[in-house]
Amino acid sequence: MKILMLKITLRASWVMSLKEKRMIIKSIIQRLKNKFNISVAEIDKQDIHKIMVIGISGICGNSAQIDSTYENIINFIEDNTDAEIINIQKEEEIF
Repeated sequence: MKILMLKITLRASWVMSLKEKRMIIKSIIQRLKNKFNISVAEIDKQDIHKIMVIGISGICGNSAQIDSTYENIINFIEDNTDAEIINIQKEEEIF
């Protein structure tokens, strides 16, 4: 069993308020949860309206499944938001 952990930082330069940012981040988080059955939360920079940092974790059976899930998550985020991905930190734990 392997655990996938991601920290993804997005920049949305057009966002003008925290209320607008929260609306966008809630939508992304809910769609990721529904599509991939993973745990997702906003984990940092909650008070900066142009930057969104989300943490993702999921359990996979093997390294190939982790790589596939990782690629699918990144592609899903790129296809479903206008925000630019500026940083991705990937970790993998083995149990």
